[in-house]
Amino acid sequence: MGASRLSGAALLLVLLSLAQAGKNFWLFRQYVLRLQEKHAMKEAYGRLQLLAQGPGPRAWHFLDSGSIRQPLDHFNWQDSRTFNQRFWVNRKFWQRKGPVFLYIGGESELMEYSVLSGHHVEMAEKYGALVVALEHRFYGASINPDGLEDHNLQFLTSQQALTDLLSFHRFVIQKYKLAENTTWICFGGSYPGNLAAWFRLKYPHLVFAAVASSAPVKAQVDFTGYDKVVAASLSNPVIYGSKECLAAVTEAFSTVDNLVRARQLAKLAKDFRSCEPLEGMDDSVQLLYNLADIFMGAVQYNGAFSFLPTVADLCSVMTNNRTGSTYQRLVTVNDRFIKTLGGPCMDYSFADWLKVLRDTRVTEASMLRQWFFQTCTEFGYYQTCDDPACPFSHLMNLTSSLSICPQVYNISFRRVQEAVAFTNDYYGADHPKASRVLFVNGDIDPWHVLSVLKNQSLSETAILINGTSHCANMFPSSPKDPLPLVQARQQISTQVGKWLELARTMHQDS
Repeated sequence: MGASRLSGAALLLVLLSLAQAGKNFWLFRQYVLRLQEKHAMKEAYGRLQLLAQGPGPRAWHFLDSGSIRQPLDHFNWQDSRTFNQRFWVNRKFWQRKGPVFLYIGGESELMEYSVLSGHHVEMAEKYGALVVALEHRFYGASINPDGLEDHNLQFLTSQQALTDLLSFHRFVIQKYKLAENTTWICFGGSYPGNLAAWFRLKYPHLVFAAVASSAPVKAQVDFTGYDKVVAASLSNPVIYGSKECLAAVTEAFSTVDNLVRARQLAKLAKDFRSCEPLEGMDDSVQLLYNLADIFMGAVQYNGAFSFLPTVADLCSVMTNNRTGSTYQRLVTVNDRFIKTLGGPCMDYSFADWLKVLRDTRVTEASMLRQWFFQTCTEFGYYQTCDDPACPFSHLMNLTSSLSICPQVYNISFRRVQEAVAFTNDYYGADHPKASRVLFVNGDIDPWHVLSVLKNQSLSETAILINGTSHCANMFPSSPKDPLPLVQARQQISTQVGKWLELARTMHQDS
């Protein structure tokens, strides 16, 4: 995608192409990432305009960008292949002997606003830090034109990504002439939250501390806990859920299940605005996943953006008995979601979904093939409905979730299980035994159940924020923030200050 931002029209085309891939949740996540960037852009422009000498980013002389050459395989010195990896640097608040705050990129393109906006940038201003960010290999601009071919994907691993950070650490020290004992603190959210914790765990001599937000450090093949949290959130009055809402959602999905089993596929295709006729069980399960993804995404990002539906929005529809049966209310929810995406219909074809994942072309929409490969080879994270408490369809089971691994990547179920077990053994799962790592989670974020929720030691600590969603603490501060979120950010900032003071003391004593 290069260094430029997408225009509104181009973004809409990307979103629609993803929508027609038939996988709402990943479209939802991609859309949320774009909205985060838009929100960050607005906040950054308003906040930094006064500090610049003219309008727009070009006047931000303190913003550096570029790429470094990285080995494709860090662990094979006989392999000379390389790729370009993009980075961003914000020098605005940097005091010459100040710390370095490293923002770690993840499974999407990394934009300049990763170093211009967010709570880590607010803390950088407070503590005089240099803010640096590195895009994840195989995403965004950090990928060669043939990078998505099967023979290259073997180099898309968290171990390679951590070693990329090691090389970037060395590069930053040299480029900005930093002292070798400069204090580094790394930040990441979601999968990059894992990387932040693991970078401190595996390279404690390079990074002094880490803040890991919404980090599912415990890999799990059958992630039934995700939908347990979704169910709890749909019935949680704190975020305007209710028992009636949960019951209505459960009943609606049961009705869809019954129609699937009765092979009423033409009715389902019409009611849920399928672009093409539904063909058999695979397409039916794809439809069920898409419907569930609307609720899953709303819970995960609840209240993060005014554009996105919240639990309150969905429950107001699902409990409105004046609009018909619970099934009809689910149809209404889906209609509104499709309208939000701007498309006339949804493609529920499982065959089309496989085509998307098999597509090796590097395009503006590239991220799905890479991320699903990582789930098959390291993490699992398959959000199934195998638990009785799941409010969605029990046809959304592990077998259907895992089917992409052999069909797209030629990876067997057994190999997925072995890969997930290795990841947990290698990093320590949700008991990583690191030091100076702060894990931050929101209790309505479904991913929190795979993170560290209680203090593991005096220096491996946790914050669980009441009523907040995925990575909420990483957003820029807002007057509308709920008190628990405000207090959590204060705790994080205080902890960062303590780490920096400890680092100064240790450097003086050495």
